Amino acid sequence: MNAQPLISAHGLDDVFAWRAQGPVRVREFLADAHALAACLPAGDWLLNMCEDRYHFAVGFAAGLLAGKVSLQPSSQSPETLHRLAADYPGVSWLGDRPDTVPGLPGTVFPDPGTLPRPVVSDMPCVDAERVVAILFTSGSTGLPQPHRKTWGRLVLNGRAESTALGLMRRPHSIVGTVPVQHSYGFESTFLLALHGACQFTSGKPFYPQDIVAALEAVPRPRMLVTTPFHLSALLASGLPLPPMDLVLSATAPLSPDLARRAEERCGAPVHEIYGSTESSALATRRTLDGAAWHLMQAVQLEHEDDTTYASGGHVEGRVPLADIIESVEGGHFLLHGRHADLVNIAGKRTSLAYLNHQIGAVPGVVDAAFFLPDEAGDDGVTRLTAFVVAPTRDARTLMADLRQRLDAIFLPRPLVFMEALPRNTTGKLTRQALEALYAEKVGPHGRG
Repeated sequence: MNAQPLISAHGLDDVFAWRAQGPVRVREFLADAHALAACLPAGDWLLNMCEDRYHFAVGFAAGLLAGKVSLQPSSQSPETLHRLAADYPGVSWLGDRPDTVPGLPGTVFPDPGTLPRPVVSDMPCVDAERVVAILFTSGSTGLPQPHRKTWGRLVLNGRAESTALGLMRRPHSIVGTVPVQHSYGFESTFLLALHGACQFTSGKPFYPQDIVAALEAVPRPRMLVTTPFHLSALLASGLPLPPMDLVLSATAPLSPDLARRAEERCGAPVHEIYGSTESSALATRRTLDGAAWHLMQAVQLEHEDDTTYASGGHVEGRVPLADIIESVEGGHFLLHGRHADLVNIAGKRTSLAYLNHQIGAVPGVVDAAFFLPDEAGDDGVTRLTAFVVAPTRDARTLMADLRQRLDAIFLPRPLVFMEALPRNTTGKLTRQALEALYAEKVGPHGRG
């Protein structure tokens, strides 16, 4: 058996995490994991729903020790969770509250001190070929699509990302605004602690004042793992920001303007990470250095017709990517949008990413998204809709600004003003959410 350690970048007496009570050392973390493993119910599957990042980490490690696979859905809707229960018989949940998943058996994470900590003197090891986690995407049908992750690839994943960001040489304290169950949060907070020499904070701060408090509570060097949505809100708050040493963003394109303002306010370089749940993280770049992405070590891209495949290193198999990618010299590449985002109206082509960038750059626009319905209107013409949060603007002047930026055929009809957009916990606007918003606000008769 090719076994890999549970934690490969820390010694037993190194700090692994930061909680409200103070630092947690590796030895204490492992003791918590052993204690929890003895309390988990029988079964092969563990639905780890803990929002507290330390609780999740202990639950994941306890599942490894107990021989379980961690199920990590992208949605926590009751429908999704009960479908997983049907697909994975005997699954139980671990959560922070008694009502985490009503109707399913589960375990509430125990209060500190309620379980006796065993003495830990050795680092556990895990078979590198063992499937230890299944992450889910919604897929084109909206049903959960499983993506299995083996332990050996996760170890390589954490090391590759840490190396790409320079964290192996200078480990950081990580504050994450994204859920640890999702691939970005899982890789860029938890795996960076397990195998990238970093430490993480237990919370998941959302509001700007909570992000500031979480950063102030940990020692430098500090890294903020966030999204353009959270980063924009943090800068707009006007709060004094503690010094940072690295800002990492993902889940949506980061505009150079937002990256520039963030570097000025945070005093740290702003990097982006590119990947997907299917492929894991593949590449990084400092936004202000230009459009080119830099592949992580051992990752390879291959092009066949219009599809690009990722393989090698920590990638599980050979994975088709949803983006239009142009490889350039030196292991770099350019992104030209997603295949599904291409817009072709009356023979003219653009992308939703480009349209969103243009409307987001209009002064006074706080948030916005274009939407292209699947079907044409009653007159046979497919028209774009744009949902916009712009409290200080009106439709007439905003459309006038858009006419300066967009070809007339891509102007939104209608332009729908909103108080907020239905972004999920990672700041994403899913196709399903926009479809529901379109049905509610516009519908088949073009009301808006």
